[in-house]
Amino acid sequence: MTQRWKITVVVVAVAGTVSTPLVWLLNSPDTGQLVGASVQAAVGIAALVWALFQQPSTGQAQGPVDRAAETGKAEATNGGSASSGVRRPGGTGSGSATAERTGDATADGTGSRASTGVDYS
Repeated sequence: MTQRWKITVVVVAVAGTVSTPLVWLLNSPDTGQLVGASVQAAVGIAALVWALFQQPSTGQAQGPVDRAAETGKAEATNGGSASSGVRRPGGTGSGSATAERTGDATADGTGSRASTGVDYS
């Protein structure tokens, strides 16, 4: 839960806990109003406690997990591109990306590129 949502839930919970029960209890409530005020106060307190116990967001991007492991050889020639790992052109995508024990990547010729890890270019 982000900090902004947590603050919003806390404010709404406090407002709900205090508003109507306070109005009802100040005007000599009957049994129904007393029960309603008690239920509303309990729900507001439950929402407040729930919000306070929420863990803050880690800030890490959510998304797929891209993983390359024990890959084979990749070869690029004549301006081509080869990768034996994970490619995320321009840093697109979200989530994590790892490359372990990748195969050899070779590039031969002008403009050729080769990568064995995580390639964000």
